[in-house]
Amino acid sequence: MGLEQAWYRGSRWLKLLRPLESLFCILARRRRQEYQQGKRPSWTAPVPVVVVGNISVGGTGKSPLVIWLVEQLRQQGYKPGVISRGYRATPPTTPYFVTAASSSAEAGDEPLMIVRRTGVPLVISADRVAAAKLLLEQTSCDLIISDDGMQHYALNRSIEIAVIDGARGFGNGRCLPEGPLREPVERLEEVDLIVVNGGSPGNLLKNSLLHKAFPMMLQPGDLVRLTDDQRVAVDQWSLSRQVNAVAAIGNPKRFTETLSALGFTSKLYSFPDHHTYTERDFSFHQERPLIMTEKDAVKCDHIALTDAWYLQVNADLDNDFITQLGSLLDGLPSAMNETE
Repeated sequence: MGLEQAWYRGSRWLKLLRPLESLFCILARRRRQEYQQGKRPSWTAPVPVVVVGNISVGGTGKSPLVIWLVEQLRQQGYKPGVISRGYRATPPTTPYFVTAASSSAEAGDEPLMIVRRTGVPLVISADRVAAAKLLLEQTSCDLIISDDGMQHYALNRSIEIAVIDGARGFGNGRCLPEGPLREPVERLEEVDLIVVNGGSPGNLLKNSLLHKAFPMMLQPGDLVRLTDDQRVAVDQWSLSRQVNAVAAIGNPKRFTETLSALGFTSKLYSFPDHHTYTERDFSFHQERPLIMTEKDAVKCDHIALTDAWYLQVNADLDNDFITQLGSLLDGLPSAMNETE
């Protein structure tokens, strides 16, 4: 059993890692306090910075939420830009502007997916401050969304949004390496908004947090063919519903459950999150239509695949969420919430 599986199954042997967890928590708490007390330098952008992050490792649905925020904030009159670490990316320079023509190797899978879907200006760098400065220098954006980066305290933030996987929750509730948490659950008391992806906030959070917690559902959209971007609504699908499914995401099971709900019977081929694909990965025993996630599709530009599609998913949140986010933005200093 892998470490991640053990976290979510409550394996007892993980208690052997308790001393390391205690050390991790001490160091993480001390590091944060040093930023809060000004012992470590931090930078404040001249525009609002909205951090979309989590307190656990692995995928929780941050990228679909970032896409949704970009679209919603544009409707509110903002000109958002996005910064991201660009996990596993190898850009030619850093910080690096991601474009739709970038490769996933240069840009990272999630940043490239966000840019191709929205056209938003996006800069990747492990140094979020450097990414934010370049974004402001070369674009007219008046609000920055930080995709992940909740623990990157060198960049001050105006609003924090924590995303939680509603199906997996907090695992065993312990911090690394004994559990999946980057920070204790109590950290959620300090964030501004909480989004629970695919579950009910009331099942995971204590009552004192529910006033700022909102459910998010990932709604399936069209199927898009990789070779020519042809779009087909799921109910208009005319090929076999016996399909091969490929997913290299934090929770591959959620993808197959989505396909099943749409009437597909899938054979899942799962890979580690952010996996780099080669042609060998697509040597399946049975020739069937291939459906993958949108995040996987951006990593397959260099592979000749036939009858291969990706399923778009769209975040769906209550209007109350955007209302509360708007109130938080309106409450910022006037120099930070002026839009042209």
